[in-house]
Amino acid sequence: MNQRRLDTPSDGRRRFSANIDADVIGVYAERVARFLGTGAYLAIQTVIVIVWIALNIGVFAWGWDPYPFILLNLAFSTQAAYAAPLILLAQNRQENRDKVSLDEDRRRAAQTKADTEFLARELAAVRLAVGETVTRDYLRRELDDLLDDLVERLAAAQTPPAGDDQPSGSGRDHR
Repeated sequence: MNQRRLDTPSDGRRRFSANIDADVIGVYAERVARFLGTGAYLAIQTVIVIVWIALNIGVFAWGWDPYPFILLNLAFSTQAAYAAPLILLAQNRQENRDKVSLDEDRRRAAQTKADTEFLARELAAVRLAVGETVTRDYLRRELDDLLDDLVERLAAAQTPPAGDDQPSGSGRDHR
């Protein structure tokens, strides 16, 4: 029941829409771009050019592309027309990956910074708490001081005062 109505204007031409995944095209574009940047590609292209020229002006002289080699130039132009957009597409995909990687690096750096600041605050709190606690050396020194004080008091309690020759309460007369 999808009939076109004659009383309403149409949206113009019907457009062909291909359902092609852009990532698939991008992956193949990257593969081609990587291949175009290799020594193997340059060697293959050099061999093809030498064979092309040899077949056109050499011994066989089939001559389907005489000296200015217009057909060869056309082939190179066509190759360049396809290679340039493929290389640009590969560069754009790499740039997008770099952006994602950079965002992830920034997120990790921010998380690392936050973790480091948290640990620094916790370490400062631990240092303050440890500063208020009794250490083994401090406790030993205090106990030694108390022991020395106790020994002095016991010694003072057992020795008679300096002015008395006799202990008090012996029943002897004092002269």
